[in-house]
Amino acid sequence: MAEELFPTELKASELPLAARMAPRRLEDFTGQEHILGPGKMLRRLVESGKLSSALFFGPPGSGKTAMARLVAELSKSKVLELNAVLAGVAELKKVLEAAKYDRASSGRRTLLLLDEIHHFNRTQQDVLNPAVERGEVILIGLTTENPSFYVNAALLSRFTSFEFKPLSVGDLAGILDHAVLDAEFGLGKRRLEIDPDAREHLLRMASGDARRLLNALELAALSTPPGKGAKRRVTLAVAEESIQRRAVRYDKKSDDHYDHISAFIKSMRGSDPDAALYWMAKMLTAGEDPRFIARRILIAAAEDVGNADFRALVVAQAAFQAVEFLGMPEARIPLAQAAIYVATAPKSNASYLAIDSAMKEASQGPSREVPNHLRDASLDRETRGHGKGYRYPHDFPGHWVRQDYMPDPKTFYEPSDQGDEKRIAEFLKKLREPKKAA
Repeated sequence: MAEELFPTELKASELPLAARMAPRRLEDFTGQEHILGPGKMLRRLVESGKLSSALFFGPPGSGKTAMARLVAELSKSKVLELNAVLAGVAELKKVLEAAKYDRASSGRRTLLLLDEIHHFNRTQQDVLNPAVERGEVILIGLTTENPSFYVNAALLSRFTSFEFKPLSVGDLAGILDHAVLDAEFGLGKRRLEIDPDAREHLLRMASGDARRLLNALELAALSTPPGKGAKRRVTLAVAEESIQRRAVRYDKKSDDHYDHISAFIKSMRGSDPDAALYWMAKMLTAGEDPRFIARRILIAAAEDVGNADFRALVVAQAAFQAVEFLGMPEARIPLAQAAIYVATAPKSNASYLAIDSAMKEASQGPSREVPNHLRDASLDRETRGHGKGYRYPHDFPGHWVRQDYMPDPKTFYEPSDQGDEKRIAEFLKKLREPKKAA
């Protein structure tokens, strides 16, 4: 068993249901088939007992801690548990020195389970490097965050990383049924009967989190008095009370922030207003700055809609100003209006491509000087000829006259056939026709 620095003396029956139902054998583990299925790497390493330092990362309740403790049970090493929130550098050094001594004196290695490793700063992570490098300790780090953001490259290179994904509804259903029927560690002795709609609600609101599901199930069992035949019936009302509004998993300082805003932008670009609204609602619910979302709508209006519907930028700008004036929660309404408008507008990235092409030409293409007839004529018309030969378009039929506006001309803007750009394309086609004889 693992030695905890802050051990508890609770009996197994006093532990929460989620702890009691933790898998005791690899065969009992539910989910994560992409890394634990037959022939998959993590399964092979665990079965062979050759798992070296590893990093388990993924959302809460996906099985990271359960797998780490299962590895510890199967290991012949000395096992220690630390939580990065509580452990300091001095404490960490003591653990590593003890591991080094055990390795040198008895040849026994130490398996260190380090929970919430993302809370360790760079200095604390650097302390781990030599011991992991020399094999004095087998380190299994656990984190809910993307390790690329929170684990430094030197330590990350010494790990084999395994991503744990949210459990499927099917996985959760198996866990729920096992907990209901298991009389030794689960709730079998309480004779639970769960109504179908209550079961569906629990599975849906658990949102891929087994710990959340089991905590809610245990609360429902403990709060439901026995009825006929000593059976406890869990109704939808009981289930709703037991698993109330779930916490939105969204950290503005992690990759959640970038993943959600990316999904939001791509949903607008893909003309799916419902998906765009969902990702926006999730961000707002989690406390994202509405001005950040408004800025992204502004960018999407220009980049992805452009002149296919010039009103999109106007709507986005108005929404941005409304957010500044209103604040939350009212700001959600103009944000929704603008997101829906951008999502349902005809799309064109022609303006985006045009400016990028022009900037590349300006920095890498041939240098072009402003022709004399386009130069400012206010001071140097007589002495240097600035402005001489310029033809004022409004003096000509249709308010247009052919003349050169750029030496060695090159086309950057190619309007699409979408929305208003179709009209623009027809207009430019006429203007760009080869010169005709006067």
